[in-house]
Amino acid sequence: MATQEEIYSQLDISIEEKDKLVADVIHYVLFKNHQSSGCPIKREELTSIITKTYRQRALPALVINEAREKLSSIFGYELKELQRARPLSANQNRSTQQSQADVKSYVLISKLPPEVFQKYVEDKGNMHVTGFTFIAISIVHLAGGQISEKNLWQHLKRLGLFETDQMHPVLGDVKQALESLVQRRYLQKNKVNGPEGNILVYELAERALDKANFILVNARMKEYISQNANKEVQTGEDDEEQEEDD
Repeated sequence: MATQEEIYSQLDISIEEKDKLVADVIHYVLFKNHQSSGCPIKREELTSIITKTYRQRALPALVINEAREKLSSIFGYELKELQRARPLSANQNRSTQQSQADVKSYVLISKLPPEVFQKYVEDKGNMHVTGFTFIAISIVHLAGGQISEKNLWQHLKRLGLFETDQMHPVLGDVKQALESLVQRRYLQKNKVNGPEGNILVYELAERALDKANFILVNARMKEYISQNANKEVQTGEDDEEQEEDD
């Protein structure tokens, strides 16, 4: 089996040159992930870092694979390729967001235990985004993985989140906050042909369907429901005690 040095020698590239390319890819991934708030990174973006100087066809795959290994072993991140989530809806036309997502792309997923990630890595100033993401995913999940745009907004309005609100004190433009979940591939948006014409539906996308995220959402929903159920029971008991005192 050929060594790493022999492989790159055959491609007429030194180990030093390879190491620089790997470092460039890692730097780009980390920067782009932070800059775009976790939106998918297209493979062609990573490939262009390499092909702008080198023309060897086999080189991009080798460099990207080594960058993935180092992101995992050094930074604790998995550079995960998105597996296209098939829409639940039938007889539909794809939206612009979907067409763009068909291109091979990656997202960064932390490999750290949730409690470690929350304590040392998670940006506390960004918790409102995490909370909104959880709420939106939970609504779609409880609706069976698919919900019409109209019904989704009806649920969000009950929480004080309105489609027309562009100056929410926490989220800012609420409609754009929802759209960002499509861009980051937590949700996907499809046009569906129905009796009343085309309607928009939201479905769970790749990141929401990821096994680790799916388990986490389920656990948090159960915890939230349990906490609220306990509060209701406690409130009921307090009311009964108050009636007895009266």
